[in-house]
Formats: sequence, structure tokens, C-alpha cells
Amino acid sequence: MRYVTNLPYATKEEEHVTIPMSDGVRLSAHIWRPTSSDHEPVPAVLEYIPYRKRDLTAVRDSIHHPYLAGHGYACVRVDLRGTGDSEGVLRDEYLEREQADAEEVLAWLTEQPWCDGGAGMMGISWGAFAALQVAARQPPGLKAIAIASFTDDRHADDMHYMGGALLSDNLAEAGTMFAYGTCPPDPAVVGDSWREMWQERLEHTEPWVLQWLRHQRRDDYWRHASVCEDYSSVRCPVLASSGWADGYSNAVTRLLGHLDVPRKGLIGPWSHKFPHLGEPGPAIGYLQELVRWWDHWLKGVDNGVMDGPMLQTWMQDSVPPSTAYEERPGRWVGEPEWPSPHIRQTVHPLTRHTIGPPREAADGGDTPDGDALTVQSPLSVGQFAGKWASYNAPPDLPYDQREEDGGSLVFDTEPLTEQVEILGSPTVELDLSVSEPVAMVAARLSDVSPDGSATRVSYGILNLTRRDGTESPEPLEPGRRYRATVPLNGVAQAFPPGHRIRLSLSTSYWPLAWPPPKPALLSVHEHSSTLTLPVRPVEEPDEVPASPFGEPEGTPPIATSQVTPPEERWEVKRDLIGYHSELDIVKDRGTVRFEDINMEAGRRARERYTAVADDFTSVSGESTWTMRFQRDDWDVRVVTHTRLSCDDSDFFVDATLDAYEADRRVFSRTWNEKVPRDLL
Repeated sequence: MRYVTNLPYATKEEEHVTIPMSDGVRLSAHIWRPTSSDHEPVPAVLEYIPYRKRDLTAVRDSIHHPYLAGHGYACVRVDLRGTGDSEGVLRDEYLEREQADAEEVLAWLTEQPWCDGGAGMMGISWGAFAALQVAARQPPGLKAIAIASFTDDRHADDMHYMGGALLSDNLAEAGTMFAYGTCPPDPAVVGDSWREMWQERLEHTEPWVLQWLRHQRRDDYWRHASVCEDYSSVRCPVLASSGWADGYSNAVTRLLGHLDVPRKGLIGPWSHKFPHLGEPGPAIGYLQELVRWWDHWLKGVDNGVMDGPMLQTWMQDSVPPSTAYEERPGRWVGEPEWPSPHIRQTVHPLTRHTIGPPREAADGGDTPDGDALTVQSPLSVGQFAGKWASYNAPPDLPYDQREEDGGSLVFDTEPLTEQVEILGSPTVELDLSVSEPVAMVAARLSDVSPDGSATRVSYGILNLTRRDGTESPEPLEPGRRYRATVPLNGVAQAFPPGHRIRLSLSTSYWPLAWPPPKPALLSVHEHSSTLTLPVRPVEEPDEVPASPFGEPEGTPPIATSQVTPPEERWEVKRDLIGYHSELDIVKDRGTVRFEDINMEAGRRARERYTAVADDFTSVSGESTWTMRFQRDDWDVRVVTHTRLSCDDSDFFVDATLDAYEADRRVFSRTWNEKVPRDLL
């Protein structure tokens, strides 16, 4: 990244500004704005997240907010209620109170003498969720949003449930917020009230995994703040981005296809990162794109930002399987609209372990009633699946799929005679039967090289009790034939000549997804089961220049030093005596010193997922976090632990929360809860 200091506007910053809410709670904001805004008001750009602006996001904030301020914007970074230096308690994600707070923050911003009355919202992940959800509420003054790595569907396309199956990231994210939501504010900012504020957070927080498990169907809990319930509610321009390695790769194209506002989409090869910090690379000059976006929609500059294709995306070339990539080879392609007129849906019958040649999607003729191919997967299928949403640290992408394929039903094309490129969401339609009333199917699409190595390209999961929708699941009748459609994650991928395209079907995918109560035998009827590929013919024009974006740039980050080293680990372990298997993940940032505030902060997270043999009720997941903050004689620590296990009828949540001042424990609480399984 290129760091720039010579910007069009000189800037000033206010490190802690309190914004009063209507119920008396005060939120904490960090503001960067042009010095000239004291007498020449400018538009405001809000980022609204719970991840502690004073320390844990301070480095990232210092790269992009001063940069945007230096281009003529008042950039405002607000800690959500109950996080960082804001008052109150954060009780769950995306609550009505959170969104009402955001509206009040926007109203406060647009009334400030340094603001011209117009505002935008930006962010990644939670910040992007917040921006999209608030945009749907149409607050006065919100003129545009720029969002990265988000969803419009909280139930079907977030880290909780996928195809009605429970994701392990449901536990992992709950563990993250259990830790972040119980950290204290900084006494140097809030003064002597810090301990009282901390105690309130500790006393009124419970593990969010409990709430998320209580809603295993799509219900009003998930419909709230899911913009897909009413796309017409969004009436401001939207710049939407994500990455193919991210868990949120699908929402960009859904917004492009359903919104009726000015909109642009951008999808790179990235994991869960801002595009200017994108890993795997290439990263792009995203902040320059934001300046153009805000200049047009907040300042009225006629700069052509809406010219060119609606969607720009990275068409990924073939690569060997790896759990991490520094760069993904490929090229930028553009689509004039979405759905794109360039994409052809090609339907391939599945016949005797092969993916047959395509037939027309509209071909509705009778198909022969082929033989049934069967599979009952072991729990080991999925140990090389990687993480639902890759962060590229520790290396968390899927590894070589050949071992996974050993427990799967596999269909291959013949070796390709010419390059095939796909762009969009593949789908699998299955004519199937199962041996149990609760069963799942995981479908994986892989690029198989001539040496046999298999790189996963996309995947999808379906809890078959939710085959007709996630609102009203129904148990399966063993032996009865059903039709079920499994959508796979969207992707842009090139398959070169000599390679094969592989579809793999399994009845477990642990630990990425929680398995059903019992192993199930899946029977798939050939000929009447199909794979549909969204093919972008190679002769179609790319529609964009070879290098449509500038080099990543931002302002210099604040000064930090690494006090203790970070640690990253991703280990698969197997005991062939007791048949115990384990995935052990460590993500330890070490201790970092923030020089400007004389503080040291440490974060350590560990996840463990275990199983014994093929006992589907032996699976368990654990999330343990330690958060520590130190300055002079102020030394505080929060330790959270959550364990999720099950039997064939219930989930069990065992959790602990401990808080320390120095070595003295000042708070402790334990949870032992049971939640019934709902056809899951």
C-alpha cells in the first residue's frame, strides 16, 4: 500500500465526542474532518461498528478515515451502544435499538455546523450490515452507502445457517461477540465511570449463541433487518463489494438484481477484507473509488462514477489447492447489468459418476429413470473445508479435496478440450431419497488438474428437511423420493483445457456445518439429477480495461509496536486408537502497544471442533477468548469460553465469563442451557 500525506484538505481530529441518544445513553465518536469545515461545511461519512475505535480498529481507521477527510469529508467512527467507549449494553446484533441509534447519530451529524446536511454510511461486515439496514429505514440526509462483505438475508446467507444447516461460524461469531461485548471502556476517555460501565456490560450479557439457537427456522427474528424482505425500501445509491473467498460473496449480485436504485458491484478474489487491504491479492485502490463515489453522490460532482459495467469482478484462473494465497491470478471482467446477458445456464445430467454434456435449460422432456447411486459420508468429510468466511489468517481456505472426495459421491466431466469460464451461482438439482428423517447434503464444485489434485471452487449445503423452505421444515420419509435444489456460492472461475470439473456430494461436512443426529444413506438417481453451470463464454468481451483500478493507498497508520508475538495455528488431528478427531484453530494477535495512547492490548482466540469415530452426536465445538488491556496500573482482562455439544434431540451450551483486574477476579458467571433441535 502506498501511504499519502499530501491531500487536498488539511484535517483535524476530535478523538472522543459524545453523541446523546433519546434515552440518555451517550455514544462515543472519533471524528476526522477538514480544518476548513469550521466555516465551509462538508458532507459526513459514518462508520458504525462494535469493535473499539480507540484501540482494536484504530490502525485500520487511521488508514482510511483521515484519507477520506483529506478529500473533503467529515468522517465519523462511532462505537455501538455497549462497546468501546460508548455507554449501555450490546445485547445482540442488528436490534431495533441499534438501528434507531444510527438514525439519531445521522440526525446529530447532519445538524452539526461543520456538516452540509448530507451524509453517507460505509463499512465492512457489521458496518456494512448497519449501513444497508439503516438505508432501508430511509433516514433524512442519508444520500448513499458503500458496503463491503455483507448480506441482505440474515438467515439464509449469514454465518448462522446455510441452506437451513447450522454453521460452526454461528458458534465462532458468538464467541467473538461474547468477548468484545464484555470489554471495559478506557478510563482515560470515560473517567471514573469506567468500572460501573464495565460492570453493567458484564451483568447484562449472555452468550448470543443461545438466542441464535432458539431460532432455527426463518422467523420474524431473522426477517427483521433482512433487506431481502423488501428491496424497494432501499432508495439511495449503493456501492457493494465482496470477495470470492469471503462467506458473503452472494449478496452483491442479489442487490444488483433486485434494487431499483443507482448501484455498482465489485467482487475481487479477497477474503473478509476491505478491497484496499484485500487478501488474497490483488488489492485495489478502493479508497480512491470511495472518493469518486462520495464526490458524485454527496457533492454532486459529474465524474462518471456510474459509467461502465454494473458489475466488475475478478475472473480467477486455475490454481493448485492451498490454504492461503498471496495472489490469485486472473483478470477483471465487467457485466453491463445483472443478471447478465453474457451468462448462459448450461444444464448437465449426472450419469454414472460423470457430468454429462450440457443440454438446454428449457429442455423439459422426460428423462430416463436411472439407477440410484449411494453415499453415507464419514464425519471426516469436511476437515479440509476451511472456514465459512475466510480471513486469510491463519490460512483458512479449503485444502486439496481428494481426501474429502473419498467419502463423497463424485461426478467428473471428461477432460476439457477448451477453457470454460463460469460467473454466478452453480446449482445442483437432485432426485434423491434418504434413510433418515433428518439429513443433509453438501455439494462441492472443484477444479481437478491432470495430476488429480482438486481445488474447491464453490460449495453449497442443504438441510433436506428445509428442501421446500426454511420457515416450515418437514421430516423426510425414509425411502421416499424427493427433488431438492442445492444452490452453490457464486464464483467467477476459469477451468483450463485438460482439467476436469468435479461435483462431489456428501452427507456430512463437519466442522463447517453441524451434522444431523444420525448418519444417513443418500441415494441419488442419475439422469434425473443435474448440475447447472452459469457459463460466461470466453469469446465475450471483458468490458473493462486490464487494470481498471489504481494502486491501494491510504494515510499512514498510527504508531504501534508488537510487544509479544502473534501466533496462528490450524491443525487437523486424528487419534487412530480412540478414533478421536480434532480441528484446532488459534488466532492470537499477541500484545500490541498503541504509542499515542500509551496502552497495550492483547487478543487471543482459540476454536476446537471434535468428534469421535462416526458418532454424529459426539461432535462439539469450543470458542475461548482472552482480551487484555493495560496502561500503567490499569490492567484488565476478560476470558470467555463457550462450548456447544449435542445429543440426538438437544443442543447443550456451556459457557463461562470471567473478568479480572490485575490478577483478581472481579466477576464470574456460568451458563448451562439446553435448546431442542428442530429437525437440525
